[in-house]
Amino acid sequence: MPEIRAVWTDFGGVLTPPVSETFGAFCEKMQLPAEPLLTAILKVTASYGTDDVMLPIDTPLVTEEEWLAQIGQELQVNTGLQLGTLTTVADAWFGDRPVNKPWLDRLARLRDQGVFVGMISNMVPAWDEHWRRMVDPASHFDGVVLSFQAGYRKPAREIFELAIGQSGIPPEQSVFVDDLPKNCDGARAAGWQAIHFTGAAAAIEALDRIISDPINGKESQ
Repeated sequence: MPEIRAVWTDFGGVLTPPVSETFGAFCEKMQLPAEPLLTAILKVTASYGTDDVMLPIDTPLVTEEEWLAQIGQELQVNTGLQLGTLTTVADAWFGDRPVNKPWLDRLARLRDQGVFVGMISNMVPAWDEHWRRMVDPASHFDGVVLSFQAGYRKPAREIFELAIGQSGIPPEQSVFVDDLPKNCDGARAAGWQAIHFTGAAAAIEALDRIISDPINGKESQ
């Protein structure tokens, strides 16, 4: 098994708290109950022929402002609740979210050791400046691939091929870490190794195992 020369990480849910936690904090800020808001989001999502909540806005198929207006209308019609005249949720979504420092520190040590470290994220255009304030890409990554720039999104093979184009390192020497199993499956289908992220400690242990013992590491994913 070839040595691992590149490690790519997801952003939301890996370098940030779990999405469910961030959504709860957002609802609290907006003073909205979580269940009816989630129901409205899922109904709008279904109107695009998908169950992937972020798909409409992180390629994007529609602007975030239009998407929020659709959710607000759905929420008001079915519950009478008001979402307000938001054009983006970026400030409320990222405003006080902490960065996963143990994971970021592990990536930094790998980078110091000569490992290529990159980020692949399904990212909304309007959120671009916000994540960059949380994690300076120039200081932490050798490459960044974002869905709205690429025109592809995880788990599509094409987005992983774009990442390989940036790193110049073949898939079999690359590892991808993501909090969604389907995105890990997409990386594996593209020839990568992958780690399903459930927490920093477990991910660091799994990554170290793959790097030090790639054959057994692959079996334990």
